[in-house]
Amino acid sequence: MPTETAARTAPAPATLSRGRLLAWLGATTAVLLASVVVTVAIGPAGLTPSDVGQVVATRLGLGDLLGIAAPDRLDDGIVWQLRLPRVLTAAAVGAGLAVCGVVMQSLTRNPLADPYLLGLSSGASLGAVSVLVLGWLAVLPVAAFVGAAAALVATLALATAAGRGAGGLSPGRTVLAGLAVSQLAAAATSFVIFWSAQGDQYREILSWMLGSVAGAEWSSVLIAGGAVLVLGTLLASTGSVLDAFTFGDTAAATLGVPVARVRWVLLIGVALLTGALVSQSGAIGFVGLILPHAVRMITGARHRALLPLSMLCGATFLIWADTLARTVFAPRELPVGIVTAAIGAPVFAVLLWKGRARA
Repeated sequence: MPTETAARTAPAPATLSRGRLLAWLGATTAVLLASVVVTVAIGPAGLTPSDVGQVVATRLGLGDLLGIAAPDRLDDGIVWQLRLPRVLTAAAVGAGLAVCGVVMQSLTRNPLADPYLLGLSSGASLGAVSVLVLGWLAVLPVAAFVGAAAALVATLALATAAGRGAGGLSPGRTVLAGLAVSQLAAAATSFVIFWSAQGDQYREILSWMLGSVAGAEWSSVLIAGGAVLVLGTLLASTGSVLDAFTFGDTAAATLGVPVARVRWVLLIGVALLTGALVSQSGAIGFVGLILPHAVRMITGARHRALLPLSMLCGATFLIWADTLARTVFAPRELPVGIVTAAIGAPVFAVLLWKGRARA
């Protein structure tokens, strides 16, 4: 762990200038908005981006003001009821997972950390699978969130108990506790599937466990988007605090950061946000792992730039990943988690190779 002297003399992480950061934020925001319009138009219905704009403007009550004619009813249903909620849900999930990944990697000082490190994915899967085998589809999001929250409580309780008299809640003990809880929840999930699942339930369970935003509705946008707006914004505003953790707990403490309390608050914030996202999309891997690494190649290590750009890039990435999932093998759809893994694994290998070359 770095000493106070080492922390003071270590070079500051590289970062973007203010002007370049604003340029990148503007560019990635424009790309995200364009991606939403274009991906909503992609599909067998033969829509164009102007059709999408016509539907959205009319639905927002801007049609008369802008002189836009009322859209075709079929186009309106496809855009407003089917595709736009799905695309916006994917954007919210991607943004939330990306910012959670940045925070987890900083808090644990582990480049392989992701939002599911505390056993949240396995806990959510156990809750979701338990209600799927019972046929209680209406409460699936609630069960997934409760499962994720239960996994968080178990992980933090185990890490705290293990840390009594040994320095309290440390990154290493938290990771190990999360691994133990994750394996236990995964074993329980497998038992529930083996003992109770029948017929088509296997397909539903597999689709959920691999991650999917198919069937997303405006309620999904409200839950995922609201969670990102509240919790994601709060996490994204902690850049200076996370910078203080860069050189370790001792360095952060010398800068006036109450290390234990801040770590608890941030871990709980990540867990609540991840639980809300997983409840709507299932477990989608690699977004929270690779996006922070990719964005660091642009921003450097300073979190004030890394956090917002990771959110924007994560949203755009998952939008396009889901578009590939529903179009590449049309009319069949893939769970989006398969696409993110297929893209994320080789990209992560390339990032590791470049890091090796720089080292």
